[in-house]
Amino acid sequence: MDERAPLPQAARRLIDRTADPRDREALEGAHAADIAALLRQLPLPEQAALFRLLSRERAGDVLAELDDQNQRELVQALGQVEASEILEEMPPEHAADVVEELPTEDAEKILDLMAEKQSEEVQELLDYPEQSAGRLMSPDYVAVNERTTAEGAIEHIRRSVTEDRAFELYVVDDHHHLIGVVPLRRLLTADPRTPVLEICNDQIVSVTTDTDQEDVARTVAKYDLVAVPVVDQRQHLVGTIAVDDVVDILGEEATEDIFRIAGSDAAELERRSPREVALLRLPWVLATLLIELCAGVIISYFDRTLSRVILLASFMPVIQAISGNTGLQSVTMVVRGLATGRVVLSRWWEPLRRQIVTSSILGAICGALVGAVGSLWHSPPFGLVVGVSMFISVNLSGAAGTAIPMLSKRLGFDPALTAGPFETAFQDVLGVTIFLSLATALLRWLV
Repeated sequence: MDERAPLPQAARRLIDRTADPRDREALEGAHAADIAALLRQLPLPEQAALFRLLSRERAGDVLAELDDQNQRELVQALGQVEASEILEEMPPEHAADVVEELPTEDAEKILDLMAEKQSEEVQELLDYPEQSAGRLMSPDYVAVNERTTAEGAIEHIRRSVTEDRAFELYVVDDHHHLIGVVPLRRLLTADPRTPVLEICNDQIVSVTTDTDQEDVARTVAKYDLVAVPVVDQRQHLVGTIAVDDVVDILGEEATEDIFRIAGSDAAELERRSPREVALLRLPWVLATLLIELCAGVIISYFDRTLSRVILLASFMPVIQAISGNTGLQSVTMVVRGLATGRVVLSRWWEPLRRQIVTSSILGAICGALVGAVGSLWHSPPFGLVVGVSMFISVNLSGAAGTAIPMLSKRLGFDPALTAGPFETAFQDVLGVTIFLSLATALLRWLV
C-alpha cells in the first residue's frame, strides 16, 4: 500500500515548510510529468521554491516536461548557476531545447557555466537547423564494431545503456559508417562467439541530420520503429531519435497546422505580446480584407438587380457560408494529407478528383434544399437561381480548397499558413459573383 501523501497537498506543505517525511517521498516518487503539471498551476516564486527541493537529476526530468514558456520563466527565476547545474544532468537534446528558448545572453552565460563536455554537446545540437533531425536527436547511442562478438556486444550494452531510454544496437565499421542494426532477440539467442556482422540486419532505415522533423515522424510511423538512427552526409552514425520524441513532434506539428490554417501562429499564445500578435496576424487580415472588398465592389455592380429583387440579399450569406465551409473542410484535409504524406503532389489529380465527387454530392443536396426554400418563398425561377448558385459555389469552393494548398506547397509556401485565409476570401468573391450574375441573367423571370 502506498502511504505517500497526495502530491498537491504534499507540495503545498513543502512550500509552506510544514511538511513531514511522507511529503518529501510523495514529491520524489511522483512522475516527472505530474510534477510539471502541478508546477504550471503555481505562481512563479512557488514553482521555484518547489523545484529547488528536487534533486538535480529529478529537476532535469521535470524541466524537460514543461512547455517552452514555463521552462524559460523557471530557468530565469532559478538563476544561471543553478540552471547550469540542472542542465548538466539532462540529456543533451533536452538541454538544447531549454537553452534554445532563453535570451541569447542568458543562454551563452549558462553554456559557459556548464561542464565543458555537456556544453559542447548542447552547442553541437544547436548548430543544426531548427526542426531538423540533428536538432532533435540524442548523441547517446549504443553501437559496436562489426567484428565484435555477440558476447562482447551484450557486455557493451550492460555498460552503456541507461534505464530511461529505449535503444537499438547499431553496427558500424572501422570508419564509424552505419552498416546495420542487431535485433536484440537475435543477439541474445546467437552463439556468444558469433560476430555481430553475421546477425545484423543491413536493411536499416535511417535519417540524415538535415531531415525535417515531420519526415522523421513519418518514417518512424511507416516502419514502426522504436528508434531511428541519424547519420551525417557521409553516413557516419551521429545520434538516434526515440519514438517518445516523435510523439511530441506529431503533437507540435498538428497544433502548428491548426493555428496556421486560421492565419495565425502557435507560438503567439506563449511567447508574444498582444502588439506582436496583432502585427503577426495583420498581413493575412489585410490580404483577406482586400479580397473581401472585391466582393463589395461586385455587389455594388449588381445594385440594380438587388433593388428589383431584394430577397436575393437574404440568400447571399447562406451561399457564402455553406460554400466557404466546404472549402475550409477541403483545405484542412489536404493540409493534413500533405503533412502525413497521404497527399502527394506528383499525383495531385487524385485528391482533386475525390473532392469533385464529394462536392458534387454536397452541392446537389444543399442546392436542392435551398432551391426548394427559394421556390416556396418567392417563385420557382427564384428557387432555380439560388439552387444552381449553391451547387456551383460548393463545387468550386471544394475544388479551390483542394487545389490551393497543393499549389502553395508546389510554389514553396507553407500551405497551412496560406490556404485557409485565401480560400475563404476567394470563395466569398466567387460565390457572390456566380449568384448575382445568374440572377441578373434570369432577372426577367424573377420580378
